[in-house]
Amino acid sequence: MELMSWSATHNGAVRTHNEDCLVDRPALGLWAVADGAGGHDAGEVASGMIAQALETIPQSLSAAELLAEIRTRIGQTDQSLRAQAEARGPQSIIASTVVVLIARDGHFACLWAGDSRAYLLRDGVLQQISRDHSLVQEMVDAGAISADEADHHPRANVITRAVGGASEEFELDKVYGPLLPGDRFLLCSDGLCKTLSSADLAGFLSADTTNSPADALIAAALERRVNDNVTAIVIHAQTLG
Repeated sequence: MELMSWSATHNGAVRTHNEDCLVDRPALGLWAVADGAGGHDAGEVASGMIAQALETIPQSLSAAELLAEIRTRIGQTDQSLRAQAEARGPQSIIASTVVVLIARDGHFACLWAGDSRAYLLRDGVLQQISRDHSLVQEMVDAGAISADEADHHPRANVITRAVGGASEEFELDKVYGPLLPGDRFLLCSDGLCKTLSSADLAGFLSADTTNSPADALIAAALERRVNDNVTAIVIHAQTLG
């Protein structure tokens, strides 16, 4: 299968600078979105370090080697960020969410930490394949609030896991599955999925690709006055020929 991708990022309708970073490497089968943790020190430094670590992975790796290299590099970045924060002082945190997609040899794998998301549109049905590491997701799991209430909850910005976060035993969650012709993936920072509904996302992902679907998603979020940085990567799998 051939993999095509489109990516876009913007500081949003309110923020004056952008703490999101993205990685768009279709030749390697690697994509990522990193969102510097809001309210902490130097979120753009954290997301930039993640992006740099993934941008410099060599092209020659097998799928298994690529997966291991991603885990190693993000783990090293986590340690470096926590060391930098410790040097700044006891209250300092330099952190970022991350969501990564690998597509190789008829399969995909998604790894993440935090609340940047991955979606899969298959046969017209949109599914969120990542699961937020966030306080509101824990509240949804406990039955305290509904999923519809989560995005607009006063503590919707509180994440429970991040690269450079407080956890001493950092771990990336992972899901994987077969890659089918026609699959479309969306990786995004929370600015997008908290501004556009799942129906909106599905509609943009279902559109033809004459124009960039990532640009269209960002434009729609800006039209709705997104109050956060906003980033989108769309990946399309199609049969060669």
